[in-house]
Amino acid sequence: MTIATNKTMMSAAAGLLTLGLSAGVFCSATAAEPVGGGLVDLTYAAEKAVPAVVHIKYVQNSKVTTMEVEDPFSDFFSDPFGFFGNPNSGGRQRRQVQTPKREASGSGVIISTDGYIVTNNHVVDGADELTVTLNDNREFSARIIGTDKSSDLALIKIDGKNLPNLPIGDSDKLKIGEWVIAVGNPFNLNSTVTAGIISAKARSLYANGVESFIQTDAAINQGNSGGALVNTQGELVGINAMLYSQTGSYSGYGFAIPTTIMNKVVSDLKKYGTVQRAMLAIMGQDVHNYIDSQKAKGTEVDLGTNEGVYVSKVEDGGAAAEAGIVEGDVIISIDGKKVTKMAELQEIVASKRPGDQVKLTYLHNKSKKDKTVTLKNAQGNTEVMKSADLDILGANFKAITDEQKKQLNINYGVEITKVNKGKLQEEGLTKGFIIQKINDEPTKTVDDIQKAVKEASMSKEPVLYIQGIYPTGKKKYFAVPLND
Repeated sequence: MTIATNKTMMSAAAGLLTLGLSAGVFCSATAAEPVGGGLVDLTYAAEKAVPAVVHIKYVQNSKVTTMEVEDPFSDFFSDPFGFFGNPNSGGRQRRQVQTPKREASGSGVIISTDGYIVTNNHVVDGADELTVTLNDNREFSARIIGTDKSSDLALIKIDGKNLPNLPIGDSDKLKIGEWVIAVGNPFNLNSTVTAGIISAKARSLYANGVESFIQTDAAINQGNSGGALVNTQGELVGINAMLYSQTGSYSGYGFAIPTTIMNKVVSDLKKYGTVQRAMLAIMGQDVHNYIDSQKAKGTEVDLGTNEGVYVSKVEDGGAAAEAGIVEGDVIISIDGKKVTKMAELQEIVASKRPGDQVKLTYLHNKSKKDKTVTLKNAQGNTEVMKSADLDILGANFKAITDEQKKQLNINYGVEITKVNKGKLQEEGLTKGFIIQKINDEPTKTVDDIQKAVKEASMSKEPVLYIQGIYPTGKKKYFAVPLND
C-alpha cells in the first residue's frame, strides 16, 4: 500500500493501491431541501464554502548538503593506503550537492475572520515559505502556529480582517448517505467543488497515529489536501486528507479528518503550541478483527460480543492499568457512547486532555464493568506538556567543516562550540564534541538538533541519546534527560 502526498510518493508494505493525501472544504448555510426529482440543492453550501477555502503554495528553498556518492573510477585509481588523503573510501566520495528548490501546493480552510487557517500537516511540513491565495486572488504570507503529525493537521495564520470563514459543524451528527461537498484546489484548479455522500465513518487506514476518518465518494484528488468537507447546511465537518486509489488519482473514495478531532487540535495549538494528547495507555484492535485472526489460527474465541475494542496490551502505570483494565478485556462504550471499533475509541479520546475523566464500560470475562478513568499524557502524568527549545541544552552549535570531516573520516556532524548552564553541561558534554546522532537519527545541521529536542520533550521517554566523537577521534555516548 502506498501513501501519496502532494509533495512525495512513499511506498509502504503491501498491495498496489494508493492512499493519496488530499483534502476538501465545507461551509455554513441553511439546510438544503430536496428539489424536483428528489435531488438535493447544494448551491448555497458551495456559495458559502468557496470563499473560505484557500490555495496554499509551499516552497522549500535550495540548500547545500553533503552526500556520499559512488566513485566510478575507484576500481582503476584506488587508494587503499590513503596516500591521497582518502583511506578506506570503499569507492565512495563525499560531495557537496545543491538540492533543488521544491514547490508544491495544497488547500486550507479559513475558520476565523482574523485569518486562522486549518490544513494538513503534510501540506506545510518542511516549508520555508507559505503563500496563501484567497478565492478573490488576494495573496498573503502565512506563518505556522503549530502542527500535529499524529492527526496530520496544522494551524497556520495570515494577517487579515473580516476574512470569509466557515462555521464549524459537528461531525458526530453526520449520517451514512448524507450529502456533502468537497472544496479545494486539485491539480492547481482553484476553487473546485465536488459532491457526494458520506460512505462510512470511523475508518482506520493506519496512516496516522490518531485517525477516525470520514469516508466520502465526493471526488478528491492531489491538491485537495487541507480543503474542506462541508455538509448541506454549509458547515465544515471535515478536513480532507487522503484518497484511495490504484493510480494516485481519484477512483471512488476520499477520506477526511472529522471536526471532532480538528477542534481539539486547533484549540491546543492556539493555547499551548502543541497538542495535549490524552492516553488510555493500551494497545488494541477491533473485536471482529481479533476474532477473525484467531479463527485463522484454528482457535475459537467467545468474548461475549462481536463489537468493541479488544485490549491486547496494557502499559504499566497508565490510565487503563490504574483503573484495573487487563489484557483480554473488551471496551464497549466510553462516556455512554457505544464503541464498536478502535477508530471510534480513538476519536473520543482524541477530544480529551490529560487530567480529564472518562467512564469506560468494558467486558471482563464477559461480565460488564464500569470504571471511571483519569486520562494521562505520554509521560504518565496529567501536567501540560510543552515542547522544549534548543535553549534547554545551554550550548551553541555549528555544522562541521569539510576539513573536520576529512581529519576524522566522518561524513557529517554538528560541533558544540560553547557550553553554558544547561542539560549538556549537567551530563558532561564539552566544547569541541561533535554530535553525530541523536536518538539514532543522523545529526547534520543545528535544525536536526532542534527537531530532536522538540520530539523527545513530547515523547514518553524525554531523553536525548547522543552519539558523537571528540576531536581526538575518541567516540562517546551520552544520555541527556530533558526533564528535571
